[in-house]
Amino acid sequence: MPANGSAERTGSKSVALILAAWFCLAAGSGIAGWLEPASAPIIAIIVWSLTALALLSCWKVPMLKEWTMKVDLRWLVLLHVSRFVGFYFFYLCSRGELPFDFAAPAGWGDNVVATLAILLLALSGARRWKMLIAWNTIGLTDILFVVMTALRLGLEDPQSMHALREFPLSLLPSFLVPLIIASHVLIFFRAARLKSGS
Repeated sequence: MPANGSAERTGSKSVALILAAWFCLAAGSGIAGWLEPASAPIIAIIVWSLTALALLSCWKVPMLKEWTMKVDLRWLVLLHVSRFVGFYFFYLCSRGELPFDFAAPAGWGDNVVATLAILLLALSGARRWKMLIAWNTIGLTDILFVVMTALRLGLEDPQSMHALREFPLSLLPSFLVPLIIASHVLIFFRAARLKSGS
């Protein structure tokens, strides 16, 4: 048992280091302004490429795969508290830096998902399990809608979505959104495995 606990801690530390390195690269690119001239399709490609890379790594890298299959799902849910960034969308919209057509649905959707994540973490037993599946479905639907709305508005008027290419919001396409999408997929995968008993 101690050996397993030690291996789990080592895996968690490795994951933390990988995420820290990824965050630093994303922050550095945002501060340097590398994403500012990017078009809406390029931003979408970045989001989906990083999401695919994260999921592929969790499938193909043994240490990450083991951690993914054993980590307490509450840690994956806790990540979504970051979606209170929706309030910042409202603030930028009030300053004319984000279009209402993006800030309103994305802001409300993200804030609701973040609030439900907190409620989910407070529940226990079968009730939490049922809510986990419902919440994960709502959360994934919301983030996919946000990504598609950002792409649509960015294609219509590239300048309208410029705030998402400037630091600190540049961390959304280069770090947070890929992690959020990947975590939703992993939660569904873990839920399916648990239900099948494998």
